[in-house]
Amino acid sequence: MSFTDQIAELEKAKAKLAQAEAKLAADRVAALAKLPGDYGYSSLNDFIKALKAAAGKARKGKKVKAPKAAKAPKAAKAKGGKRTRAKITPELKQQVISAVQSGQSGAEIAAAFGISLPSVQNIKKEAGLVKARGTGASEAPAAS
Repeated sequence: MSFTDQIAELEKAKAKLAQAEAKLAADRVAALAKLPGDYGYSSLNDFIKALKAAAGKARKGKKVKAPKAAKAPKAAKAKGGKRTRAKITPELKQQVISAVQSGQSGAEIAAAFGISLPSVQNIKKEAGLVKARGTGASEAPAAS
């Protein structure tokens, strides 16, 4: 399939999505308009009064707010907004070295093990897996 065919197919999909969204919006309006009759109310105002009365029991004169979604805890921060230090164990160092040797990038390794990029770099340096400054040759690997 050529590039232009892919673009045309994408545009068709976007048009189909727009049609589906428009249909959904129209169906929603129709369903909402039917609600008062479905619940036995003769007018929209009577239905709204009944909704307010039902909500009033829960709110006791206060506005009802939708519950906020729970925020995901931040792994890198602890109480007081201070960062927690990762515990670099010999096992973790060995896993990082294996990941480096398998060709993963430093950023990928840092994210996978929950440590900082400088920590990954320090482990690589300690293991002799980084090039010395100013030279194209890498240092000799450290003994395991």
